[in-house]
Amino acid sequence: MGLVGSSTYSRALLQEWLKDFLPHLLGHNGNYEIIVFGLLVVLLLHRTGDGLLPFLARMLPSGEHSGRPATAAPLPRRPRPVKGESLLVIDRISKHFGPLIAVNELSFDLQAGDIVGLIGPNGAGKSTVFNLTTGLQPATAGSIRFCGQRIERLGSREIARLGIARTFQHPNLLADLSALENVAIGAHLRGHSGLIAASLRLERAEEARLRDEAARQLERVGLGSHLYDAAGSLPLGSPRILEIARALCADPLLLLLDEPAAGLRHLEKEALATLLRDLRDGGISILLVEHDMNFVMGLADRVVVMEFGRRIAEGAPHVIQSNPAVLEAYLGGAT
Repeated sequence: MGLVGSSTYSRALLQEWLKDFLPHLLGHNGNYEIIVFGLLVVLLLHRTGDGLLPFLARMLPSGEHSGRPATAAPLPRRPRPVKGESLLVIDRISKHFGPLIAVNELSFDLQAGDIVGLIGPNGAGKSTVFNLTTGLQPATAGSIRFCGQRIERLGSREIARLGIARTFQHPNLLADLSALENVAIGAHLRGHSGLIAASLRLERAEEARLRDEAARQLERVGLGSHLYDAAGSLPLGSPRILEIARALCADPLLLLLDEPAAGLRHLEKEALATLLRDLRDGGISILLVEHDMNFVMGLADRVVVMEFGRRIAEGAPHVIQSNPAVLEAYLGGAT
């Protein structure tokens, strides 16, 4: 019997069974099997939207999906700069989109061991600064130096290789892949196996090291119990933390975080702040865009404020909170 014939026979058999069973269960006669059968089909489509085989694969136990990956030799780490050393220098950088000036001669710097908050009203140009720094968009004018090297004309892969990693305002994850697989993608630039080695499965030792690194970073950010959960099934707020783990897999010296606390609850924000301080103490400097002012002011060593693409204030959090220009930008006037 062919596949189609077998499927039709099974459906007819189930329908007949329901027709005989439901009247005994409900105590009434009627075409209840049509209703129940329809509900079963809706449930099946809801739970197996990507097909039956992936659904069954997730349900069945597998040695690959039990426990932490086998520990492998750790990947090499970059040397960390000395605390206080100049790390990122943005000098009169501008970005024009036709007549629109998104960033207008912006200048600020960041030293190794610092957490710097980049804040401003919506449309101030903060995410554009991130895009210019990470090579997603070319600058119109000005310069960006990282560890003394000009990077404003480099591509995003070259900049990532130098030690800058970022997260995005809207988490960009592969929902059907596990948390471990999503995070391991962040370490791909640290691998050296080419297409031929991958095709012949000669890169297994390196793959084990990348997966072990991903597991380490997931445990570091508090998601060690979700290694094999599909990224799309993680609790609310976890995708942003997952993106941080993926960025950490690149072994960055500078981490750019675009609204990492958005959607997090109070205790989750406290845990995130603790994590970011630990990362700073471990030699990773942080440039942070965030709209939660309490979060920024309680975390950042220094704050840069933008409005209409320009820097309007810079300083310690307690100084920024009483700056008249900042109050004007946020509140429409000093109060």
